[in-house]
Parts: sequence; structure tokens; C-alpha cells
Amino acid sequence: MNLAKNIKTIAKNVLINESDAIKNIAFLIDDEFEAIVRAIIESKGRVVITGIGKSAIIANKIVATMNSTGTPALFMHAADAIHGDLGMVQPDDFVICISKSGNTPEIKVLVPLIKRTGCTLVGLVSNTESFLAQHSDFTLNATIGEEACPHNLAPTTSTTAHLALGDALAVALLEAKGFTSEDFGRYHPGGALGKQLYLKVDDIYPANEKPIVRPDTPLKDCIIEISSKRLGAAVVISEDEKIVGVITDGDLRRMLQKNPSLDGLKASDVMGENPKTIEAGEYAVKAFNVMQENNITQIIVTNEDKFVGFVHLHDLLREGII
Repeated sequence: MNLAKNIKTIAKNVLINESDAIKNIAFLIDDEFEAIVRAIIESKGRVVITGIGKSAIIANKIVATMNSTGTPALFMHAADAIHGDLGMVQPDDFVICISKSGNTPEIKVLVPLIKRTGCTLVGLVSNTESFLAQHSDFTLNATIGEEACPHNLAPTTSTTAHLALGDALAVALLEAKGFTSEDFGRYHPGGALGKQLYLKVDDIYPANEKPIVRPDTPLKDCIIEISSKRLGAAVVISEDEKIVGVITDGDLRRMLQKNPSLDGLKASDVMGENPKTIEAGEYAVKAFNVMQENNITQIIVTNEDKFVGFVHLHDLLREGII
């Protein structure tokens, strides 16, 4: 292998080229971009995104992003469109056609056919003087200087710019629609991300034991309660059922270091006051955040300030939250 440039330099130059291109197209966002967003929101149709070659791959990704963020979208391959797939396009739809040059033979055949359906055509192009741009109802301007390829041929910077502009459109639609994290969770029920967005504390704690002691419970009995319930802690509850403290394995170890004899010691002598709690209706990821912030491995679960159970760090690990 004999390269005129260092491999790391090549890689850095590609990333600089592509990042500079994205910065440049940020300055091309104009009133027409806003008009596209407003028109899509007001439309009763869907977004259909089409392209050929590398542009088709980018189109697929933008479709996936839109569908997951509340904008119904379909992918239509530009080559298949003229062999029957054009039937998926309805008059109320927005068709976004992605092409760097906007002048390929396939585009010149497809554009008139799309226009004939009565839908709205948006050209996502890197050449605003192209056939596609001139025959589109709206234009998304993704003009770049040159590809990252040393021969200025392989689609690299152009496809990155198209993808970034598609993301900008999807996020603008998301925010304009008031799409929330709860909405996002409904579209992403699987995996760790999905669970962070829908799994709640009350989905977890009922499976755990409920270790409870009173302030005057002998420390030996506290140890038995903590050990038998296998959560590494017990909540201390007063006679009027209020949470007054918590005893953890760590509290017991520290007490034994100071006083090896447990005679006469009660829960109130060892417990930590003002323990961290979380409401049963909160998201499980919030329980993890509280544990992490306070360097604890379990948290007391409450329902209207009444003790209902514990969530342990191991529960969140098992559920894939972390």
C-alpha cells in the first residue's frame, strides 16, 4: 500500500468536507423551507420520498425518521415508480424527490408523471437550476461545493447533505406538531430506548418484596428483615404509617464498625433520615437518574406519600433501562 497522504489525514479531510457542507446548507434555509413545513402539516396526505441509487438509500432513512416522529411517510423507488409503484401517490400527498443533479434521465421521465397525479412535488437537490428544481412546487436547497471523493464523483458529501436536510425537515415537523417524548415512546416500544419512554416504576416494584421495620424494631430483627427480603434495605415506618427513614446494608456495616455489639440497638439508631423516594407513576428512567445522582442502589416507591415498595438498580438492569 502506497498512499500519497496519511490515512488519518484522508479521513479527517472527508469529515471536514462533509461537516462544512452541512454548515453551509444551514444558511440556505429560507422562507420556502418554512412554507414546506406548514404545507405538509396542513395537508391531509402523506409524505412520499423517492430517489434512485444512493439517493434511494437516503430517502429510506428520511422516511424511517419521519414515521418515528409523527409524520406518515412512504418510500417509492424512482425506477419502480414508472413500473406501477406510482399508484401509491395520491393527490393530497407530498412527494419529495431526492437527486444531486436533478437532471438524470430517470428524473426527467418521473417528474411529469408525478405532477400528473395532482400531488405537491418537492425537489431536494444540489442543483437549483436543474430540471427537477425548475419543475417542483417547492425546492429544498442542498447545494454543496464538491464531494469528499478525491475525484469529485462518488456521492459522499452530497448524500450527507441530503440526509441532514431531511433530518432538519423531520425535526421541524416534529416540533411544529408538538410531538412529545410520550408520543415517541408509542412508536418505539421495543429495546432500551422504548422502555425509557414508556416503562414506569409501577411496572416494576410489585414484583419485589416490601421490607418494613418500625423505629423501635431491634437491630437484629432489622438484619433478618433486610436479608430475607433480599433488597439490601428496609424502610422504617412509624405507627401512623409515615416513612421516617431507611436502613441499608451500608448503614449496618458502618454501625458494626463502630459498635460490634448489637445489644439494645434499634432501627431508629441506625436509619438514615429523609430517604430518597419516587412516586409509583414516574418513569423508571427517572428512578435510575435519582439513584445515580445520590449514589444509591435502591429507592423507596410511594403512592401519595404512602410506602408501596422498592425498586432496585438490578431491576433496571434486568429491564434494559441502563
